[in-house]
Amino acid sequence: MARRGSLSDSDSDSEDSSLSDSELQEAFSRGALKPGLNVVLEERPKRRNDADGLKQCLSEFKQQLAWVERLDVTSGQVVDPVSQSASDKDAVDPENDFQREMSFYRQAQAAVLEALPRLRKLQVPTRRPDDYFAEMAKSDQQMQKIRQKLKTKQEAMERSEKAKQLRAMRKYGKKVQTEILQRRQKEKKNMLNAVKKYQKGLSDKLDFLDEEQTSSQGNKKGSANQRIKKGPNAKRRYKNQKFGFGGKKKGSKWNTKESFNDVSSFRSKVAHNKGPGKAGKGGKKALNKRPGKRARQKMKSRAR
Repeated sequence: MARRGSLSDSDSDSEDSSLSDSELQEAFSRGALKPGLNVVLEERPKRRNDADGLKQCLSEFKQQLAWVERLDVTSGQVVDPVSQSASDKDAVDPENDFQREMSFYRQAQAAVLEALPRLRKLQVPTRRPDDYFAEMAKSDQQMQKIRQKLKTKQEAMERSEKAKQLRAMRKYGKKVQTEILQRRQKEKKNMLNAVKKYQKGLSDKLDFLDEEQTSSQGNKKGSANQRIKKGPNAKRRYKNQKFGFGGKKKGSKWNTKESFNDVSSFRSKVAHNKGPGKAGKGGKKALNKRPGKRARQKMKSRAR
């Protein structure tokens, strides 16, 4: 029985949920709907301008402070410097951004010009001192991170620039190398063509050989000129001037034509071992004045 009752309740709920809007409206008009499911909206309160109440509230929280504490400036109509006339409220088009911003700018400028004399009269400084130190909004750690980030970014840019320069230099080097190779190939081709023409009898001489000979002669002349121009350096000249030039040392003992023909210092006895104390051919041996070892020993024993 309980199950049947629950089934009937679910059927009624499904029937209530399947009701159309018109049926709901009729049920609402009859008052058949239960309270709490629908909220009847009341009429919106009428707007009213209670000036007395506003002034009373203002007088309750208003404080009578000096102007230097409030620093409020109320400016009236601002004169347009171009037209030299007071700018009317209706004259500024609110849809025109330029006119609207210019009116704000002129109003703020007029307020500043009115407030500055009053501040000077109250001896309130209006300029920032030279030694003014304003605390940074960000901490030192945050600024250090930002500085490090900027430094790494700059280093990365420098590395990229160096890489670009290296790539450009490599391209330039490759270009120069290819130009040199092309020039060498062209010279080789011209040389082979000239040799073929010479072999076939189309030409009498080989131009590239003449060019090589002229270039080698020019190099030899240049080296000879360099050798002629080349002399002792400044250090050698200074030493020669200070100590004198000792003359030629190398080959000083070589024979010359004059020394070969000069026989004035020749001695035949000395040359052929016929001098005193020397035995010549068939001559007697020179006497040795010093006694021998045995004789000297005997002489020593006798003296003892």
